[in-house]
Amino acid sequence: MLPENKRTLKNWQYELHEIIYESGTFKGKLFDVCLLIAICLSVVVVMLDSVPGIHQKYGNLLYSFEWFFTILFTIEYILRLICIRKPMAYAVSSIGIIDLVAIVPTYISFFVVGSQYLLVVRALRLLRIFRIFKLWHFMDESRFLISAIYASLRKISIFMLFVIILTIIIGSLMYLIEGGENGFTSIPQSIYWAVVTITTVGYGDISPATAVGKLLATMLMLCGYAIIAVPTGIVTTEMAFRNRNKLGEKRVCGNCNKEGHEVDAKYCKFCGSEL
Repeated sequence: MLPENKRTLKNWQYELHEIIYESGTFKGKLFDVCLLIAICLSVVVVMLDSVPGIHQKYGNLLYSFEWFFTILFTIEYILRLICIRKPMAYAVSSIGIIDLVAIVPTYISFFVVGSQYLLVVRALRLLRIFRIFKLWHFMDESRFLISAIYASLRKISIFMLFVIILTIIIGSLMYLIEGGENGFTSIPQSIYWAVVTITTVGYGDISPATAVGKLLATMLMLCGYAIIAVPTGIVTTEMAFRNRNKLGEKRVCGNCNKEGHEVDAKYCKFCGSEL
């Protein structure tokens, strides 16, 4: 007898579902591994096709491989839709959207020349490796990191506003100091130099020549190191705070079996028992 959530599927749909969606079975794992190999090969084909020498010599062969993988992934996408009870739930999910985007560029290339190179987004399908090798617990850590960054977004935004204002001021001053020479031909060009300098990138395409300009550039370089450290400190502090709360949520009272206690709590806040 079929499980309750699979009774609306026909036998062949249920068996197909087991192969395509379930990685716990031998057939399911074999399907996923073959799919990952096909994804890797298809990405390699697209990258090789972008090399002029290889494209000129093997362009027709790579084009054939490109269409082979596109048709293969199209069939796979259709099978994923017909072997589940709610196909739209898969179609609008993040994985479903990635699967669709992975096949669309080849068909668009009929109308827009060069769009087939967008097929490198197929590399995103390698995220399935988390499900195949049961690495989803790593996703919990990534969600923890994302939540910490999101919580720090307001502080970082205020800090970035300060940095933008600083670069505008420094760039304008440098334009006045250098007098429109040595590459500082306009205020936007000078602001570009300030951004490159404060981020410690240092392309070197524009550099001050006057003594005052060099002094200002030196001060801006030193500020750059401090500016890079501030967002890191904000996110790190938020991560430490959330990790402390996370550890506290795992503390369970032995009497009432409820969670949500602080790390340094000695008594249960629900029943008063000693933790």
